[in-house]
Amino acid sequence: MNKLYIGNVDVEVIEEELETIFVQWKIPYTGPFLVKTGYAFVDCPDEKSAMKAIDVLSGKVELHGKVLEVEHSVPKRQRSCKLQIRNIPPHMQWEVLDGMLATYGAVESCEQVNTDTETAVVNVRYATKDQARLAMEKLNGSMMENYALKVSYIPDETAAQEGPSAGGRRGFNARGTPRSGSPGLGARPKVQSDIPLRILVPTQFVGAIIGKEGTTIRDITKQTHSKIDIHRKENAGAAEKPITIHSTPEGCSSACSAIMEIMAKEAIDTKFTEEIPLKILAHNNFVGRLIGKEGRNLKKIEQDTGCKITISSLQELTLYNPERTITVKGPIEACAKAEEEVMKKIRESYDSDMAAMNLQSNLIPGLNLNALGLFPGGGPGMGPSMSSVPPPGAHGGCPSYGQGQPESETVHLFIPALAVGAIIGKQGQHIKQLSHFAGASIKIAPAEGMDAKQRMVIIVGPPEAQFKAQCRLFGKLKEENFFGPKEEVKLEAHIKVPSFAAGRVIGKGGKTVNELQNLTCAEVVVPRDQTPDENDQVIVKISGHFFACQLAQRKIQEILAQVRRQQQVKPAPGAQPPVPRRK
Repeated sequence: MNKLYIGNVDVEVIEEELETIFVQWKIPYTGPFLVKTGYAFVDCPDEKSAMKAIDVLSGKVELHGKVLEVEHSVPKRQRSCKLQIRNIPPHMQWEVLDGMLATYGAVESCEQVNTDTETAVVNVRYATKDQARLAMEKLNGSMMENYALKVSYIPDETAAQEGPSAGGRRGFNARGTPRSGSPGLGARPKVQSDIPLRILVPTQFVGAIIGKEGTTIRDITKQTHSKIDIHRKENAGAAEKPITIHSTPEGCSSACSAIMEIMAKEAIDTKFTEEIPLKILAHNNFVGRLIGKEGRNLKKIEQDTGCKITISSLQELTLYNPERTITVKGPIEACAKAEEEVMKKIRESYDSDMAAMNLQSNLIPGLNLNALGLFPGGGPGMGPSMSSVPPPGAHGGCPSYGQGQPESETVHLFIPALAVGAIIGKQGQHIKQLSHFAGASIKIAPAEGMDAKQRMVIIVGPPEAQFKAQCRLFGKLKEENFFGPKEEVKLEAHIKVPSFAAGRVIGKGGKTVNELQNLTCAEVVVPRDQTPDENDQVIVKISGHFFACQLAQRKIQEILAQVRRQQQVKPAPGAQPPVPRRK
């Protein structure tokens, strides 16, 4: 990506004049300038030099009365899904940029490019060529906070690989070893973590962290190769402000250390005498695994780092604030080490959850996991500023399952009796929030006896609400350590089916139910000799981990829907055939 295209070149321009400009602006280049009619090409030794040429020369330097246009030279076959967006306002919130990019299609990656300019530069990859082309057309030259965005294609090596064989005239794979600066082909940068580091800082130190005209935060961003968002407008008047750091795990830790050092220096300068702990924000989904059984994980981190670590109460959680505050007290070096260990556990939990979701989600037909709001931001553990949790009253529809309003279903889920208090929460707050979040009715049935080891949770709602509610219940039992750290949460669920449909679930000789168990990895049992209830229904028992239970429920509901459709087609015995309408 170090070859440059120089456009809007006057026909009388010669190679030496272009060389003079590059020397004047101290831009390194390798090899001769290849001057054509109206344009030219040149190679730079590395990506940093190429970026400097684009930033310094493009649209700013005249030659023979024409303003030069400089951008990456991208062969037509490599103009695919990758764009570079330059001149992004330096103080722009990254969530705003991400949202803007997403309006033109599915963004597969968005990486910040380290440059010497005041404005920001990102490389973006869209899922399709059409999405990238649309973003290029709409964004190039568009104004954002008085800055005109500059958008250009950058080489998409994967597009070149999909073309004819490397031996062909237009193949780009036969050019020998790729340059070290080429993205994806040379030395790869370390992968950015999907989990950002979120910390809380006292409001009075925000100004020092930003610095005069943003110089301090820009320096931290460049040095640590991070994207840093300071959410100054959140919680107006609050004593603390959240900061979100996007980078590699190492980059996040380096940025965090730099921020702690700035706060320590500012405290000395302002004679602030109170201790300034490091406060890390983490999604509640991961905190139970961070703590570990009987607090072992947290105790080990304390012992290894010499820090004192406390975690905020569950009672402070709300539907729109699912994060817990992890407070770390100790010297800066010790706090930095503790942050690394804490976030390592958080990221491991995230990776584990994502692996489970990716493995199983494609087995549930039509279910859009990202739209469910199970994890804010479309992925487990993202902060509330990126939350995709739907607003109140937005749970009525269920577009993932087809047209029209989905039918409500009733599922009886059996949980350990000792877990009832954790599910209900203080004064019923947790179960109320869960019900509101999922868009389902959730009630706990009375115990069947004094020594009952299980309690029945009655969940009523459409398929998507069932998925949300049951997912949170499974997760809550894991977080509260009702199952061991390496033990998978497995529960039993009961659904009722019409007695005449029970045979369809079982199948001839048990064929259907056996196939169901093989497909879903759940245990599915239709007890024999059941007496139908007053609604002529019988129970189907489903046991297994969350995704197994969900898939089994969906497959059984598909069988029931098929039975209902067949019942509608068949006229009832003795019924009159329908009379055709007169035209």
